[in-house]
Amino acid sequence: MARKTILALCAAGLCFAATVADARSGTMTCKMNYTLTVWSLVYKHASGQGTIHCSNGQKMSVKLTSNGGGLTVGKYTISDGFGEFAGVRDINDVLGTYASASADAAAVKAGTAQAMSKGDVSLALSGTGEGINLGVALSGFTISR
Repeated sequence: MARKTILALCAAGLCFAATVADARSGTMTCKMNYTLTVWSLVYKHASGQGTIHCSNGQKMSVKLTSNGGGLTVGKYTISDGFGEFAGVRDINDVLGTYASASADAAAVKAGTAQAMSKGDVSLALSGTGEGINLGVALSGFTISR
């Protein structure tokens, strides 16, 4: 429980800092609700879908994929995920592959939080789900139409 709280506070802090920077740079904030299924056994793969809403009214349905590797094993589902983008000038800026690193140790009901970037665009993800995951991995997190 304490780990989930700390992860959520870190993600919220990143989002707040990014929002303040956005106001100064003329960019907008975009938010994403998503679901994701992840499995890993040395190789880590995730797939899912989401909907992105931006502060200027733009909206987009997206596909999510992640492939990578490391010392990992597990399978879990994020059913109530939330993401916040910063540094976005147009909704199409959110598309592409973000660099991601993770370290997880979770079983049954778990929370997750990650921060990643792609050029000037950053993304903070959080969510809750069920399953088992243990390990450390490096991967690319891709958002496409």
